[in-house]
Amino acid sequence: MIRDFEVTVLGNTSSIPAHGRNHTSQVIRIGQDLVLLDCGEGTQIQLRRFKVKTSKISHIFISHLHGDHYLGLVGLLSSYNLSRRKSPLFLYGPPGLDDIITTHFRHSHTELSYSLHFTATDPSGMIQLVDHPNFKVFSFPLLHRLPTTGFLIREKQGYRNLIKEKLQKQKLPLEAIHSLRKGVDYVGADGDFYSVREYCHPAPPVRSYAYCSDTIYHPEIIKYFQNVDLLYHESTFLEADNARAAVTFHSTAKQAADIAMQSGAKKLLLGHFSSRYGNLEPLLEEAQTVFPESILSVEGDTYPI
Repeated sequence: MIRDFEVTVLGNTSSIPAHGRNHTSQVIRIGQDLVLLDCGEGTQIQLRRFKVKTSKISHIFISHLHGDHYLGLVGLLSSYNLSRRKSPLFLYGPPGLDDIITTHFRHSHTELSYSLHFTATDPSGMIQLVDHPNFKVFSFPLLHRLPTTGFLIREKQGYRNLIKEKLQKQKLPLEAIHSLRKGVDYVGADGDFYSVREYCHPAPPVRSYAYCSDTIYHPEIIKYFQNVDLLYHESTFLEADNARAAVTFHSTAKQAADIAMQSGAKKLLLGHFSSRYGNLEPLLEEAQTVFPESILSVEGDTYPI
């Protein structure tokens, strides 16, 4: 069974909203589960604009504490409270984010209707944050002006599809069917043996998505997401402005493409564009000279993995 695994871009600009582009945020859907990566100003509006079922968001990940990546968070959490959310919400972000949220709700005399569980991220290495039945999420360090982490989402193997012709020829015990669909050979009490290889179709390959929010060109990060199916890497500047990229600890589109090429990524999604560029085609052209499988992120568009 192949579940849906896709990225919807809510915002793709950098520090200043411009040219109709909004601050960074993305929704990732794995099957029926939704997670949110970063929550810049305007994220709530974008969620409604693109008809995302916000009640299904169970995990939120904040890469760092620059405002264009988290200033929409308190508003979203407040709206959840106003709508009387009951399901727990799991939040992951840099140390200090919990203080910001606590201070706001303390001074607004707000008592949340749902449980909010905060886990501080650690930019010292690759760390597993979530072990969900359908996916795992890891954080890894990026190199920016303050502690910043990227995130790697890796799906788990889904249930195997049984070969119908085999089932028509031989009736299998229910326990054997359950075991085989999980990818586990089954031995019955009577010694009958049923192998996954014989009774199931080959499992589809597991897929992965890497999210590099803000980072200077830093090839050291490649080891954390080699051979991912889709890589999002910030591409704030054109190569002509690479001196500005270095000073601000950002990357050019060409540098992002080089990271994609070296990592063995199947496809590169460009984003976090500087407000100085109204036309983004030159960034795409520069990236594609290095890595042809580069595409521009477009707000509201969904990218299957």
